[in-house]
Amino acid sequence: MAHRQVPRTSAEDIRRQLAARIISGELAPGCALDETSLAAEFAVSRTPVREALRLLAASGLVDQKPHAQALVAKPDETTLAGMFEVMGYLEALCAGLSAVLMSAPEREALDALHASMAAIVHSGDEVRYAEANEAFHNAIYDGAHNGYLGEVTRSTRQRLQPFRRAQFGALQRLTKSHHEHGAIVDAIMQGNRTQAEAAMRSHIMIVEDAYNRLNRRA
Repeated sequence: MAHRQVPRTSAEDIRRQLAARIISGELAPGCALDETSLAAEFAVSRTPVREALRLLAASGLVDQKPHAQALVAKPDETTLAGMFEVMGYLEALCAGLSAVLMSAPEREALDALHASMAAIVHSGDEVRYAEANEAFHNAIYDGAHNGYLGEVTRSTRQRLQPFRRAQFGALQRLTKSHHEHGAIVDAIMQGNRTQAEAAMRSHIMIVEDAYNRLNRRA
């Protein structure tokens, strides 16, 4: 009888796990990523760890320079502002297209998701709200029915995710975020493309401002 082989941890597995930690904020911007320590943690040689870090650097989540330790990416203020600006336009476009292209079941599902988030806001659970918030935005990306737009928007969102999640620590941010979502949902339910775009762009600008105010206090 052949022995069952234990699957090895691949560079992609390591990349996925590290990306999740960065996006959740467990690994904060500027945090050092030591190859030796990570290799020991994942019980692998440094080769797949090095490849995982290279993949993370290619996606913008990690800064990696020759002969220097890799760091969780920490864009400067100008770069971060530019990323939020682009994110605002991308998400506004998704919301506008969703207002005119979403099917009736998709609209009902978005409305139901938004309604269900009220209980999370009441509980004050930032982790659960962050997860539901991601599902909310993904529903709008999907509702635009443009695969390439969805791909570009999700890629940009991934780079901004550590900073977007951090803003939930601001005072009353869950309540305010849910209220902003309500304006977006109302516009989409009414099929009002212009209003949906404006509501989403305003939401992203407020997210950026909440993060910046929180970061200045840190």
